[in-house]
Amino acid sequence: MLPHGAAHRPAVCGTRGVVTSAHFLASMAGAEMLLEGGNAMDAAIATAVALNVVEFYRSGLGGAGVMVVSSARRRERLALDFTGFAPHASDPARTAADELQVGPKAALTPGALGGWLAALERFGTMPRDKVFAPAIRLAERGFPLSLRTCDFLRLALPRLAASDEGRRVVRGGGTPRPGAIFVQADMARTLRQIVEGGAGVLYGGPLGRAIANGVEQHGGWLRESDLEAYKPHWQSPLGGNFDGVDLIIPPPPCSGWQILETLHILEGFELKSLGHNSADYLHLFIEAAKLAASDRVAYAHAEQAPVRSLITKAYAGERRLHLDRLRASASGGERFSRDVLPGQVPPGRPDLLAEETTHFATADTDMVVNVTQSLGNMFGSGFMVPGTGVFLNNFLAWTDLDAESPNYLRGGEQIELMMTPVQAFRDDRFALSIGTPGSYGILQTTPQMILNHLVFDLNIQEAIEAPRVCTRRKRAIDVEARIPAAIRSALATRGHEINLLDEHEGWSWTLGGAHGIARDAESGSLAGGADPRRDGYAIAI
Repeated sequence: MLPHGAAHRPAVCGTRGVVTSAHFLASMAGAEMLLEGGNAMDAAIATAVALNVVEFYRSGLGGAGVMVVSSARRRERLALDFTGFAPHASDPARTAADELQVGPKAALTPGALGGWLAALERFGTMPRDKVFAPAIRLAERGFPLSLRTCDFLRLALPRLAASDEGRRVVRGGGTPRPGAIFVQADMARTLRQIVEGGAGVLYGGPLGRAIANGVEQHGGWLRESDLEAYKPHWQSPLGGNFDGVDLIIPPPPCSGWQILETLHILEGFELKSLGHNSADYLHLFIEAAKLAASDRVAYAHAEQAPVRSLITKAYAGERRLHLDRLRASASGGERFSRDVLPGQVPPGRPDLLAEETTHFATADTDMVVNVTQSLGNMFGSGFMVPGTGVFLNNFLAWTDLDAESPNYLRGGEQIELMMTPVQAFRDDRFALSIGTPGSYGILQTTPQMILNHLVFDLNIQEAIEAPRVCTRRKRAIDVEARIPAAIRSALATRGHEINLLDEHEGWSWTLGGAHGIARDAESGSLAGGADPRRDGYAIAI
């Protein structure tokens, strides 16, 4: 027995509100808003901007994201898409794949700042200066680097090879070491500009001009006109139902509907009787995830993606018939490939029926907000415009240069993103908020946590800590080493090829860094969970 049931940490409980994020100082920034009378949205944006400082290598105002927000008092459930679009000058004929990984060509139009301020304006109660104050303080005065942050920085430093400014900022204090104070004076000035001038500072103002000029000078595609044209937009979320619990996720261009399809396929099995993370259960989960992933690859980029058909219970029933309970099938992988494998899981026919990252969540007694935001890879494109402190994203790496791919790079268009914050409601009352970083893995690790909580009755912290699996191309699966050897052996006998993730004794950050909030159905108390795979921390009041 672990110290806290099935978890190393307790679920952090409160009655007034919860903030949980990938860094303790960002969680504290959000909690500061709640303690001073702000609501969950004030806390969410304070957390987002603080992560821009303390987890600057994963997310920031040069990146993108998606949000889900629900308010019982307003009777509203909404999604906010702030993912940006490919610059209009993007030209796949004049680039190579590696230029979409690192460098100024890799960036789509930054949407994070527009999203933060649009959400604050619609749902917040506090002014910008109040909400941005903790992040400005952390940037100006600096903050101590944690052991895990130093590990990530050392891992990601090679991405800065082509960015003199990025190297100067990150290496200015010498080799990253735990306890060293990291100051970001340029970022502090940028945030003060935004407090004074709002979103227009980036979208048509001096910060936007500096970024566009810097990108153009270094051969990139982003222009002032792209920034001026950008607007975040509110959407009605997609909905599904699993075992009587209503789930909402962002609609396309988010591909989180793969999560709903996976859960709907699995709803046809008596999962609880199989046992949590048993070989029988994990095999079913892996095979259901392959079926849903094959549909996403086939249909996510269709001109009129049949998403609403793909997430129906009837379609899930048809797909369930193709699941072999005894043998592993071959996965075509998470992206388009011309090479079709022998025995590869094919996509279904929905037309036969009548569609590196961070995650955080906040809640108060009325409102729940959860956000997944990212720069793409660590440090995003690795490109920082001098004097701004802003790393630009590399989300164009998620597009293809093969003209036959439905995900072909096209200027002016949004791209498919995996970031998927999820909220769940039981009897029309908030029950669960969950999300994680992890690229394509998001669409597999998120439903595992949902099932941990809804089917196997794990509390929010236990659901987050539980060991995870993730499918890869062919029959390969990543498996955290905390899955017992006997279970791994049983999976192998069914044809799964085990890739054992044994770093940190089976706590692999490559399978996400989840954060979530659960509501007690009887008392209404709130419990926050944070992922020890990264520097996650939950605070409740």
